[in-house]
Amino acid sequence: MKVFRGLPNDRARAPCALTIGNFDGVHRGHQALLEQVRGAAARLGIEAAVMTFEPHPREYFALKAGDPSKAPARIANLRDKLQDLDNAGIDRVIVEHFNEHFAAMSPGDFIKRVLVDGLHVKWLMVGDDFRFGARRAGDIAMLVEAGREHGFEVHTLSAVMHGDQRISSSAVRAALAQGDFDATGELLGHPYAMSGHVIHGQKLGRTLGFPTLNLRVAHRPAVHGIFVVQVHGLEDHPLPAVASLGVRPTVEDAGRTLLEVHIFDYARQCYGELVRVEFLAKLRDEEKYVDLPTLTAAIDNDAAQARAFFAHRNGALTATDRI
Repeated sequence: MKVFRGLPNDRARAPCALTIGNFDGVHRGHQALLEQVRGAAARLGIEAAVMTFEPHPREYFALKAGDPSKAPARIANLRDKLQDLDNAGIDRVIVEHFNEHFAAMSPGDFIKRVLVDGLHVKWLMVGDDFRFGARRAGDIAMLVEAGREHGFEVHTLSAVMHGDQRISSSAVRAALAQGDFDATGELLGHPYAMSGHVIHGQKLGRTLGFPTLNLRVAHRPAVHGIFVVQVHGLEDHPLPAVASLGVRPTVEDAGRTLLEVHIFDYARQCYGELVRVEFLAKLRDEEKYVDLPTLTAAIDNDAAQARAFFAHRNGALTATDRI
């Protein structure tokens, strides 16, 4: 899969079947849309392409207004989003920097400069509530008319349902906020996970008896607290662990978000390695403790609960295998 930061240059431009959106989480609704794009690209003999944005437009406007709390929490980081799009069979992704210039672009300029001249779109699919251009003034009818003029087809995809629930990024965020990873997995079509490179931390966990792998989280995540997890990418099988995702209020007041993972009975140094942390169950919310001994006791209890989770799960699997 080819990834472009902004519109491709002249030599890299080729006709494409395109869809546009934030694709936070690449849930089953997104996957249905991407399947349509991929099918159209195959029929027309062109590339299947996605245009997405960094940062999320709502995040840009929230920061511009001076109220970061109005920015949507992120389900996935950009690396994981791109991996999901690659897994969906997309040939080309355009990561458009959403800034003041892009936000001010009129619907007509977006169509001409981005869709027609920039991406050579021949087939376009968007959600049935898609809006574009400054002040969200552009709509589906405008796209259909432009398609007639410039020679590209426009299609829409209605909401994809899971039972009586509309599958959406908002629904995934709600499930994550509740710590319901079964529901999250149903909406995503796969287990919820977060990837990143292991970085150096303060080494505090090591002094407390719980050494951790640390992953930087650049944006406000849709989930936070203490979790049972398993780690992929270090061995040929997932490693059982307990993790904290949050701002570490007992030991750090700067508000930096970090994913700290303590892998059970594992001592290998892993700095710089790319790992994927799969979330299995939420144990509790993050708390601020009066001192390090109280924090250590809480971590010890979290680790015991996580070990019990794996013991129960492995015991249940073994019993099932005997049937």
